[in-house]
Amino acid sequence: MAKKGTPKNTKNKAKHAKLMDRKKKREREKRDQREARMKALKEKIKDKDA
Repeated sequence: MAKKGTPKNTKNKAKHAKLMDRKKKREREKRDQREARMKALKEKIKDKDA
């Protein structure tokens, strides 16, 4: 028979998922910012050479 009461680990799993989503979002933003900086730098170099 199943236990009665609150399900085991659901709070911890939800908290972990929330933290991991936050981490993924932060990494994605860092990557996007870096790509934007590199793109701007490449365009600046291209304009300077031309």
